[in-house]
Amino acid sequence: MALPDKITSFLDKEVLDRFLRYVQVYTTSDETTGTYPSTQRQFDLGRMLEKECKELGLKDVTLDEHCYLYATLPASAGVKTETIGLVAHVDTSPAVSGENVKPYLRANYDGSALTFPDDPNLQVTTQDSPELKEFVGDTIITGSGTTLLGADDKAGVAEIMTAVAAMIKFQELKHGEIRICFTPDEEIGQGTDKITLAKLPKFNYTMDGGEPGELEAECFDAWGATITFKGVSVHPGYAKNKMVNAATVLARFLAALPEWETPEHTELREGFFHITGISGTEEEATAKMIIRDFVVPKNEHRMDHLRRLKEMFEFKHPGLKINLEFKHQYENMWTVMEKFPESVNLARQAMEAAGIPVKYKAIRGGTDGARLSLMGHPTPNIFAGGMLFHSRKEWVAKSSLTKAATVIVLLAEQWTKK
Repeated sequence: MALPDKITSFLDKEVLDRFLRYVQVYTTSDETTGTYPSTQRQFDLGRMLEKECKELGLKDVTLDEHCYLYATLPASAGVKTETIGLVAHVDTSPAVSGENVKPYLRANYDGSALTFPDDPNLQVTTQDSPELKEFVGDTIITGSGTTLLGADDKAGVAEIMTAVAAMIKFQELKHGEIRICFTPDEEIGQGTDKITLAKLPKFNYTMDGGEPGELEAECFDAWGATITFKGVSVHPGYAKNKMVNAATVLARFLAALPEWETPEHTELREGFFHITGISGTEEEATAKMIIRDFVVPKNEHRMDHLRRLKEMFEFKHPGLKINLEFKHQYENMWTVMEKFPESVNLARQAMEAAGIPVKYKAIRGGTDGARLSLMGHPTPNIFAGGMLFHSRKEWVAKSSLTKAATVIVLLAEQWTKK
């Protein structure tokens, strides 16, 4: 069911205006601070959104001390159906600078490589992102070349705010009660650490996926590992048969991991080891990694592989001590979502009503929705439109923003028919 032209036109303009405004707010999170939120700058967008929610007339608008923003859109007159929640995160990844983002628009994209005004050497080609071929004639948005764009997840924030604004403006759009939650620190795995579950309904949706049509109810089973090498430091001039150089042995240990089980060589449902940081000296050195797969036994096999390598390297280098620490970061949300297929089916119906082919995918990562699902709030993930997240090559098409906002409006209507 296509929306009337007046509503589509509103969504098209509103979502772009909001997106361009939000991405210019510096909200990068930081896993080193140990605070909640991890950076105070996230409040800059939180306060902006708080003001806009109040201006729209939403109820129970609350920005708490941890930078979680909650708001409620009451149900349409006469509509009685289950409340649903819409969730997106305000922070951007610390992997690439998110300061002074300058969105750059290319109207009527012609299919050529994307270039950037602030870095002439940077390009995005169809080899980097084959999806570009599908958006010839569209408006493509990137950063200027020195920062990420922030579509992850300010596209989701803009789409939720736009859809809610449309449901308020156009009374013919029927919906039940909708609760909004914008979270901090999703990019560093803290997005639900301080969330108030009582403010969320049973069923929610995160707007945090990629290309149009993506619908996700499965994610990685995720582990983190910290590997510490304690060596023996001796003056290098007199070190023969005495020194155990922790930094050197660490490098050899990591080189012994299977190269074909890294992010660079895996896709779809293939898991991996991924080194996220290395530091140290000849006396002590540390590596941090993440371990990912969709199947728990395969992750257990990877951890056993690390344990066997530890035994081998300690045997090979007398005096060396290796400490392995594993932390379970999040579970595959499918363990919960398979029990609640209706929420996924209603999202599918909304996409089909919008004329968008549905692409079921397993998330090669995690979202706030994955954590919420395991906390008793089933939360599928819907596309937000961005591509090449966490990089200076990040981009989103204008039409993708509009499509996602349209799906939210139609999703709310689908729940009224439940």
